[in-house]
Amino acid sequence: MKTKRPFAYITAAWRGDPCEVTEQAAEYCRAVYEAGFSPICPTLFLPLFLNDAVPEEHKDGIDMGRDLLRRSRVLVVCGIPITEEMKNDIAVAQRLGITATTLEGILAVKGQGRRRGGR
Repeated sequence: MKTKRPFAYITAAWRGDPCEVTEQAAEYCRAVYEAGFSPICPTLFLPLFLNDAVPEEHKDGIDMGRDLLRRSRVLVVCGIPITEEMKNDIAVAQRLGITATTLEGILAVKGQGRRRGGR
């Protein structure tokens, strides 16, 4: 019987064109999935139905993201620079006792220290 994949919440500096952000988020999710986790990335789906320009919906999006983070086993910090939003995610994870690591850390553990090379 196959074991369940633990949830991994993905945080990154989501900046730029929405299409580029979506593409980058999907790449991070794929890498986390291949490392054996179920990726959770609100950036991929919340904009489909929430309008971030509406203050109440912006707050609801933050609340939904925090709830998903609470349900996760690990917080995966992707890319640089580290933004204030990412620092907030890291602080919430620390407060809740959720392991925070980088994407590189997840991939190193998955590969047991081997560098990720060409596929």
